[in-house]
Amino acid sequence: MAVLARHPLFGELSRHWKWLLVVGILCLVLGVIGLGMTFLLTLASVLYFGVLMLVAGGAQLVQAFRASGWRSVLAAVLIALLYILAGLMVITRPLLASVLLTGTLAVMLLVIGVLRCIMAFQHRAMQGWGWALLGGIVTILLGLMILSRWPASALWVIGMFLAIELIVQGWSLTLIAIAARTGRAGLPPGRAGVPAH
Repeated sequence: MAVLARHPLFGELSRHWKWLLVVGILCLVLGVIGLGMTFLLTLASVLYFGVLMLVAGGAQLVQAFRASGWRSVLAAVLIALLYILAGLMVITRPLLASVLLTGTLAVMLLVIGVLRCIMAFQHRAMQGWGWALLGGIVTILLGLMILSRWPASALWVIGMFLAIELIVQGWSLTLIAIAARTGRAGLPPGRAGVPAH
């Protein structure tokens, strides 16, 4: 019969699990809300991306001018200006940016899916390789689904992905918080207090 002992995996989280639970529930709520407003979430995320590029470009530009004598200062200035230009284009044309980002994302999903299928076949002698193959096929189908509705899919894909990510993150954090609340795990007799390997 297993002995219940406080599991060292959680550390101080066993005492502060409520904060994690709150964050998990908040992510779940925000994700569900996001599913209902994927277009606005897409625009917001694209604009946020544009602002980040502007900030990064500005910071690189300042650093480049402060690095006198550096042989790569011209290249650094050009990179910074490209960042700033791209950021301005994203902010002024967020719909066009979302179309380009969504197309890129769809192509990336197709490539990732194909690579996952190749890896699955390379490991077909191992148990569970079929799940890896299924994951690759699902990823390919997702990429094809986005491309089949592109560019119209650009209005909701990024927002939907972010909303789903929030839901998955929220659910994961909530489960971890519930497990940390007890801070206990079943250990074999005679090994109470010793982490299982």
